[in-house]
Amino acid sequence: MAVVAALGLWAAGAADLPGGAFPSVVAAVVVMAVGGSVGLSGDAGAIAGTNAGLSVLPLSVTLVGALVIAAGFLRPLRHRAVADARELGGWAARFAVLWVVLLLGIGLLARHRFTIDLGEGDAADIGDLLGATPQVGFETDVPLTVLFGLLWLVGVLAVALLVSRGAPLPARLLRFQESVRPAAYAMVVLLLAYVALGLVVGLVVAATKGHAAETLAVLLLGLPNLVWLAFTVGLGVSWEGRVDGPFGLPMPRVLDDVLRTPDDSTLSLRTLAEHDGRVWWLLVVAAVMVLGTAFLMAARSPARMRAWQHAVHMAVALTLTVLAVCLLARVLAHFGLSILGIGDLGGGLSGLVKLDPQLGTALILAVAWGLVTGFIGGLLTRRVHRHGEVEKDARSRP
Repeated sequence: MAVVAALGLWAAGAADLPGGAFPSVVAAVVVMAVGGSVGLSGDAGAIAGTNAGLSVLPLSVTLVGALVIAAGFLRPLRHRAVADARELGGWAARFAVLWVVLLLGIGLLARHRFTIDLGEGDAADIGDLLGATPQVGFETDVPLTVLFGLLWLVGVLAVALLVSRGAPLPARLLRFQESVRPAAYAMVVLLLAYVALGLVVGLVVAATKGHAAETLAVLLLGLPNLVWLAFTVGLGVSWEGRVDGPFGLPMPRVLDDVLRTPDDSTLSLRTLAEHDGRVWWLLVVAAVMVLGTAFLMAARSPARMRAWQHAVHMAVALTLTVLAVCLLARVLAHFGLSILGIGDLGGGLSGLVKLDPQLGTALILAVAWGLVTGFIGGLLTRRVHRHGEVEKDARSRP
C-alpha cells in the first residue's frame, strides 16, 4: 500500500513538498485508504482563521492492500475442506496483531504542517501587516485509526472467505456457501473487471493524450473512485456535488464541467451527455457487465436453483455492492482562509469539492437491475453444465 501511495504521490509531484513532508503524506494516504482518521488543521495568527476538511478514500491504495492481505490470509487455508471457528480466529488474530503494529507506526508518522504562501497583492500586504501567516497541517487520530483499520481488516478477511471457493468454512456455515459464495465472487469480479477496464483506458490516455504523470497519479491513487462512480452512473444512479475554487476532480474533464457551478449540480447520464454524448456508452457497458456477472453467479451456483432464486440472490448482492460503492466513493474536501472575518483572502486558495450519491434511488435501481439480470442469467445457464449437476448418461450407469 505504501509503495502504491508513494508512486501515485510522486507522479502527482508531491515529492517536491517542502520540509521533507513526502513520507508523512504517504503515511496519511495509507491511513485514509484503510478508513483511518486524518484531521486537517489551520492556523493564521490571532486575527485570521483557516478551516479545512478532507474526506476521501484513495481506493487504488485500498484495493491493493485488500488483495494482498486477502491472498496472505487464504494461503495457509488452501486445500482444506472444513476449518473450525477457533482455527480461523487464530489466523485472523495473528493478522490483527501485526496490522495494529503497522497502523500505530503509520499513524504516528502521518503528521505535518505547511506554510501557505499568500503570493503578492493585497492578501500578502494585509498578512504581513497583521502578522497572519497561514498554515495548514494534518495529523492522524491514532486510536480512531486503529479502530477503523481493524474494522477494515475484518471486512477484508470476511469478504476473502466469502469469495474463495477453496477457503474452508466452519461446519455451521457450510449451508450458506451455495447461496452466498457465488454471488459474492461475482460481485468482486464485477468490481475488478471495471478496474481492469479503467486501467486499460487510463494507460491508453496516458500514452496518447499527454499529461502522462497526472494520469498515472490518478490511476495509482483513485482509479476505483472513478470507474466505480462510472459503474453507478451507468446503472442510472445520480450524484449531487459541486466543485468550487482552484481544486477539482482530476479526470475526466467532463466531471469538472458538470460540477463547477455556483450551486450543487446533479451528476447523471443525462447531465454528462449534455457535455459529451459518448457518456451513453456507460449504460451499455453497465448492462453487459451486470448481465455477465449474473451469468457467472448462476453458473457457479448449484444446478437445482431456479431462475427466480438467482434473481433474488443477484438483487441482494448488487444492492449491497452499489451501497458499498456509494459509501466508499463519496468526496468532501474544503479549505478556506479569512482575515478579520473577511473570507477568501488567500488569493483564490479557498475551495470546495464534494460528491454524494442519491442513495435511495441508487438502491432501488440496484434491486431492479439485480432482479432482471439475475433472472436472465439463470435462464441462460440452463444449457450450461453447472456445479452439482449430473449428466443423464452418468446417472443411468449401474
